[in-house]
Amino acid sequence: MAWLVLVVSGFLETVWAAALGASKGFSKLWPSLLFGGALLLSMSGLAYSLREIPLGTGYAVWVGIGAVGTAVYGIVAMNDPLTVGRITCLVLIVAGVVGLKLFH
Repeated sequence: MAWLVLVVSGFLETVWAAALGASKGFSKLWPSLLFGGALLLSMSGLAYSLREIPLGTGYAVWVGIGAVGTAVYGIVAMNDPLTVGRITCLVLIVAGVVGLKLFH
């Protein structure tokens, strides 16, 4: 259960990061509220997961999921550049996250 909560919390990191950008420095109400709610849920899930998953592993997986999710969101929704270098780096992050799970 801890791993499932950790993965969901990682995806919520993507939500709060995207909402933070959309809030335009907290000047827009709804994205700011989404940011706060997703941040609270994401951090709470991380904290719950760390009861069973070692800190270094849990945090690295959480950040990795959030970083990849946010980068993919930027490419798909925000027209961030899609290059071979970026794809390679994202694949390496995913490989690291999978490796941390496998060697846990």
